[in-house]
Amino acid sequence: MNRIALGAILALVLTGVGLFWWQGRAEVERGAPPPLPLETAEFADELELPQAVVGDLLGPEPPQATELTREQRRFFRYDRDRDLRITRNEMLSSRTDAFRKLDIDGNNLLTFEEWAVATVDRFEGADADGNDWLTPIEFATTKSRPSKPPACRC
Repeated sequence: MNRIALGAILALVLTGVGLFWWQGRAEVERGAPPPLPLETAEFADELELPQAVVGDLLGPEPPQATELTREQRRFFRYDRDRDLRITRNEMLSSRTDAFRKLDIDGNNLLTFEEWAVATVDRFEGADADGNDWLTPIEFATTKSRPSKPPACRC
């Protein structure tokens, strides 16, 4: 019982000391001198913002955007380095959307081998001259054929 009473008294003493210390710090901060006004500060000249007269100045013309055809936009999605050639690595790196179509065994798991074989076969089928890169004309043969809309049975 003695220990509990001694612990409670010690807790009250520590709380009182902390409260007086906290109020004393507030008094010190309240008695601090106010900051100097900006006009009398040593660096008042550095605070002025520079001004420029831009009445007759003209900026550069914005670049002209060219309208690309749908096939050109599709080509440039694959051609990452814009050299007008699609390498095998460029073609393989952007074929992740075809994941579900390439699942041969239907187990919702696609191994890299299943995916890479189908992509390499498609690349080699499009590379008519066998030089390991696709020109825009060769790439146009890889375009998927649009599906026919279903017949309306109203």
